[in-house]
Amino acid sequence: MIPLVVGTAELIVGGILELIATDLHISVSATGQFITLYSIAFALSAPILINLTAKMERKTLYLASLGLFLLSNMLVAFSSNYALILSARALSAMSGALIIVLSITLASRFVPPSYRGRAIGIIYMGISGSLVLGVPIGMTIGNAYGWRAPFLLIAGLSALAIVVISIFLHKSPPEKAVPLRKQLASLKNVKIVSGQLISFLLLMGHLTLYAYLAPYVQSLFPVSPGTLSLVYFLFGIAAVAGGGLGGWISDRWGTKRSLIFITACFACSMFMLPFAAKLSFYLFLAAVMVWSALSWAISPAQQMYLIQNAPGEADIQLSLNSSIMHLGIACGSLIGGVVIETSSVADNFWVGGLLALAALGCTVFSLTRSA
Repeated sequence: MIPLVVGTAELIVGGILELIATDLHISVSATGQFITLYSIAFALSAPILINLTAKMERKTLYLASLGLFLLSNMLVAFSSNYALILSARALSAMSGALIIVLSITLASRFVPPSYRGRAIGIIYMGISGSLVLGVPIGMTIGNAYGWRAPFLLIAGLSALAIVVISIFLHKSPPEKAVPLRKQLASLKNVKIVSGQLISFLLLMGHLTLYAYLAPYVQSLFPVSPGTLSLVYFLFGIAAVAGGGLGGWISDRWGTKRSLIFITACFACSMFMLPFAAKLSFYLFLAAVMVWSALSWAISPAQQMYLIQNAPGEADIQLSLNSSIMHLGIACGSLIGGVVIETSSVADNFWVGGLLALAALGCTVFSLTRSA
């Protein structure tokens, strides 16, 4: 539940931009900065905060992060000052970054090694679900009860999470603090750096098309708004299932084979989309669901790969990966927009597929390097 709530907080603004803009008497573009600032703060703060809090007991840090996350969303819900809301969104992103990294590390720590992939997969089921469900949830609740209501719901769920974790989560000692010099030294390790780049390139390729999925589908088929909503709904179900599937594959096959298999299949799935579309809408829909599932199936295997190759600095590597994933999402959206402006939305899948192939090459390169 917690990763779903944190992920939803990032994109929920997208569905209620006009409601917020009207109430605060600002432009829609200015309202969009609530999303931009959140993504930037999330990406930049994760590795820094994990290092600064390295000596804190993990349960205490988890509860403190959730408390700040709750407070920040309450500030958004009750404030009418633009600068204060921006500041609160930044605080929400920073605390949310800590929460996601801690969720991954604790999930992998409290289960037997043979189940770690599945545990991480569950975390990513929540994150992937939020990316797909955040906007429609925001629209539904915001239109019914006002734009502040979604943030009150997020705060309420955060309070519930604090109670549950206080009761059921065991205390967990911190990892040994990693000196800054050692952290920087890890960036000289080509195996680790290329391993980190896998999700960056793969998500960049994914968002090159996904960020513009609606116009892409409409360029292929004369679909109604209801049918287009169905495409997104099925995409969301597949994305959530993909996180769990990736965890199962990682535990079953091991991280190395899983990384190669999933990355290769993802690249193929992107290139298959236009060919499936030529045959029928329903075959295209099936191909979209496969593509969606594979886009998040990679995460558990990659997280385990980073943990296995940098066991003494797992928190640092996972926080870096969280940042890199957000940067990949941002860059993919930007590249997709450039493709549309300079060519056509019909070419987005080609560019995304080529980036996915680059991710596959990066995977092979990383796996063949010595530790």
